[in-house]
Amino acid sequence: MEFAPDALTRAKTEAVRAFLDECVIPAEPVLAAEVEATPDDWSPRPVVRALQRAARERGLWNLFLPGVHGGELTNLQYAPVAELSGRSPRLAPVAMNCAAPDTGNMELLAQFGSPEQRAEWLEPLLEGRIRSAFCMTEPAVASSDASQIATGIRREGEQYVINGRKWFATGAMNPDCAILIVMGKTDPEGPRHRQQSMILVPRKTPGVTVVRSLPVFGYDDRDHGGHAEILFENVRVPAANLIGEEGSGFAIAQARLGPGRVHHCMRAIGMAERALDLVRERASERTAFGGLLADKGTVRTWAAESRIEVEALRLLVLKTAWLMDTVGNKQAMTEIQAIKIAVPRAVQRILDRAIQLFGAAGLSHEQPLAEMFAAARAMRLADGPDEVHLAALGKAELRPRTPTAPH
Repeated sequence: MEFAPDALTRAKTEAVRAFLDECVIPAEPVLAAEVEATPDDWSPRPVVRALQRAARERGLWNLFLPGVHGGELTNLQYAPVAELSGRSPRLAPVAMNCAAPDTGNMELLAQFGSPEQRAEWLEPLLEGRIRSAFCMTEPAVASSDASQIATGIRREGEQYVINGRKWFATGAMNPDCAILIVMGKTDPEGPRHRQQSMILVPRKTPGVTVVRSLPVFGYDDRDHGGHAEILFENVRVPAANLIGEEGSGFAIAQARLGPGRVHHCMRAIGMAERALDLVRERASERTAFGGLLADKGTVRTWAAESRIEVEALRLLVLKTAWLMDTVGNKQAMTEIQAIKIAVPRAVQRILDRAIQLFGAAGLSHEQPLAEMFAAARAMRLADGPDEVHLAALGKAELRPRTPTAPH
């Protein structure tokens, strides 16, 4: 693995950094004011639309999806771009059409969707004309064990009938969310990992009810479309809406979540870097007990520990992205699991130190730290809780090594 970024990576990261400095970061207070002025509106705010136009003009659109609609970066090349976008998590990803869950849904449709499905749903997603949601987690079962998912998908002639309840479907409160990717059981008696299927459900289909918004630590993510509880009652869609074949849902979910975990982790590292920037400014300006905070031994220790964690984990994420590019997602699964465990934990610690340094201001909306802390904590559950990944990683680590196994 080459440690120096190539010319394309340098060019894109420089362009994204300029976009952040010139457009995105200055727009953060504008977004806050627009959200405050229209508190009941889940639609994208005018500042988001303006940033999207600017991103497209600068060629910073769909960078996560190689070879399609402007995407030209490998996982390794995209990782530093994703990190930069994490410095402004409310605005930068959505401005560049690189926000979850749309990124994972677009990758899913590009890899597993039929030509007709791609034409109807992938194309408008890539153009930013619609948004989407991924409906996997359920309130009544431990959804970290996908075999327990209870939503039923039953074939009736040329239709499928869907019944169930999902929650924490990110983005589904947004009126631009036009399509839901729903995971449910088509064969409850089949082999454990062949029971589930995925199906496309237009949000306006009769029987689909968006029940309520689900805030995370009090943050409703209104500017990102929130997180919704959704009820499916005898929802009928054409059989052609099935993604792949019956029983392939579990495998598709695993394929979808791999690249998404790299994106999440790099954005989280970007949040940590933003926190360290704020710490540096605060410590060099704030005085207590006769001197600058930057001169206090405890603060220096916090800064050193945070820098060590950021540098180590960035290298691990870059190695993971490189393995995904060179040997494939399956062969990189050990590293994917490792970063999913380690990065959110470390970023949570880094943000906690930053909040402590800022005191009461760190808990408020005056700084982005509290919201970032909530996001980092939520990451330890999103795409599977730490404990599931630890169990799988430990099992893999205890297998006998083979000469060709990546490590």
